[in-house]
Amino acid sequence: MVPDNRQQTTQENTEKSFTLASKLFPDEEWVLKEPNIYVAKNRLRVPAKERAKLAWEIEQIRILISRDSVVFFLPEQTAADTLGMLYADTVINGEIVEIKAVSGTRTTLGTEFRKGYKQGAYLMQQNPEVHRHSVFIHLYSDLSIMSVKAKIAGELKNRTDSGSLICYFDCTGKLYTWTYEELQAIIGRG
Repeated sequence: MVPDNRQQTTQENTEKSFTLASKLFPDEEWVLKEPNIYVAKNRLRVPAKERAKLAWEIEQIRILISRDSVVFFLPEQTAADTLGMLYADTVINGEIVEIKAVSGTRTTLGTEFRKGYKQGAYLMQQNPEVHRHSVFIHLYSDLSIMSVKAKIAGELKNRTDSGSLICYFDCTGKLYTWTYEELQAIIGRG
């Protein structure tokens, strides 16, 4: 019998994500909310406003879930936990990922990417054994692929972290992933 590669990929993504999420938050319990979506138990006990935010975040990542990804939504943070810094929302396929939605100009795209990058970097800095963090952007604006890549390349100038930009272009229904290194190479050509 030939194994179902999709099922195997999902299982591997679940194991990688559980391992990292549990390393980041060892005292947390994870609840299966729906297929391939796990949520920190303490995040389910938050006020209605925070539950609405979680529902919105789940909607943003549905495109990834349909492609065998597994998402662990991390616990909500408090100012005391993070000294005023926010950290990333999720672990997806074993990697720290911050979720952003953008419906504006290239400037808005840059601002949201920068925020997401810092949130992932903060969580990574708190856990020295973690070496990558990424940003997922659900892009509602009608920006071209080259415009997005060029803008993010500029945002990555002088940054050394490893990771990827995962960008879903809502206008075309296309999903792209570029490593930070690939995007930084664009600057080198200029």
